Amino acid sequence: MKPTGNITTAALGSFLLLLCACSARGDYCEVNACHNGATCVTGVGEDPFICICADGFGGDTCNLTETGPCSPNPCRNDGSCEVIAPTRRGDVFNEYVCKCQPGFEGAHCQINVNDCAKDPCRNGGTCRDLDGDYTCQCPSPYVGKQCQLRCITLLGMEGGAIAESQISASSVHYGVLGLQRWGPELARLNNQGIVNAWTSASHDRNPWIEINMQKKMRLTGIITQGASRMGAAEYIKAFKVASSLDGISYVTYKGDGIRRDKVFVGNVDNDSTKTNLFDPPIVAQYIRIIPVVCRKACTLRMELVGCELNVYSNTAGCSEPLGMKSRLISDDQLSASSTYRTWGIDTFTWHPQFARLDKAGKTNAWSPTQNNRSEWIQVDLGKTKQLTGIITQGAKDFGVVQFVSEFKVAYSNDGESWNVVQDGNTGSDQIFQGNTDNNSHKKNVFEPPFYAQYVRVIPWEWHERITLRMELLGCDD
Repeated sequence: MKPTGNITTAALGSFLLLLCACSARGDYCEVNACHNGATCVTGVGEDPFICICADGFGGDTCNLTETGPCSPNPCRNDGSCEVIAPTRRGDVFNEYVCKCQPGFEGAHCQINVNDCAKDPCRNGGTCRDLDGDYTCQCPSPYVGKQCQLRCITLLGMEGGAIAESQISASSVHYGVLGLQRWGPELARLNNQGIVNAWTSASHDRNPWIEINMQKKMRLTGIITQGASRMGAAEYIKAFKVASSLDGISYVTYKGDGIRRDKVFVGNVDNDSTKTNLFDPPIVAQYIRIIPVVCRKACTLRMELVGCELNVYSNTAGCSEPLGMKSRLISDDQLSASSTYRTWGIDTFTWHPQFARLDKAGKTNAWSPTQNNRSEWIQVDLGKTKQLTGIITQGAKDFGVVQFVSEFKVAYSNDGESWNVVQDGNTGSDQIFQGNTDNNSHKKNVFEPPFYAQYVRVIPWEWHERITLRMELLGCDD
């Protein structure tokens, strides 16, 4: 069969000619040198091309299979692989078994169990299934993991637990030749007497009354009431609510999914009460009532409804993952100062949306364009939450171990004014110790915890390149 030998020689010659032609053009990938679904990349480093292998394959051209039934780990969603037998039957796996994390099932832990199927949310709560978990969106005034708790304590305006020194206002009306003072300390629900409420001065075009709760509280509602002055009914028909954690930066209440400030409907007479709920609740130390429409004058008696934060959570019980890994924190809630592209290739972009603890893949973390201390990654938690800690993790960039070894943490309530977490001993910015490798978890606790909607991680020291995966710890309080 001599012709066969000639054909083989010709085919080999053609292949070599093709290889030479591709080499001359610098396009080595046209000869399909990479195997098993690998990606071929040219013009990187000194090598004419490199092969980026799919999971489970190795070697220069990805032609080698990694050895062992558990290498690479076939179990998904952090399932653990255990070797149980040296042989494989044709129709089922029997070399290994995957032990799944809670919330996942299937031969390879590939199925996310619908944790909402059993309707865990009570009192009208809406369930949202997460990766291996669930969350309940609770209607006010219900709180808790399953909306099982009611946050409806009267906080002390009527009963006197809120002292006069905690109540302030933009102005005060003085009546009857200045002898009657309608001060903010009188704005207590069902207060009696001739002078029994707060009234703003007639010249005050932007009136407000404020209560300093002296500590951060969960506020679920407000009860308002007008009053009668000189025989005339006075009350607030409509009002807004603003809140603050520090008495400096204020946020006007909008409610879920509303861009404009929420205007609450107030009273219709001087004596009956009107209850408005905050849904979702407000977490704040300072609560400010801002009249929008008043009858005769802006006159108010009131009570606040809510509960202390530590009634339903404290630092020990407030260390739940806030949603980086489970994706409760969505991609559009994550941003960064910049984003790095390996070799300038879009496919290998290290987006902030990848900075999720234990995320897998070729590009599976956040990395910025430059390695310097002005870079940051930011999480918008959607509303004010209590932050008690952080877990960080590095990653690999095609075999190169990279991680953040030291970092700072900043926080904000409005995304504009920022505070850096301070060291309680020195009073200077606290530098947290980060990772020492690319894959292990490093947990840091915030002592004391802080409250914020926005959190930034600022890398301070790093190995090879700033590379970060993370999870924030805390609770909805």
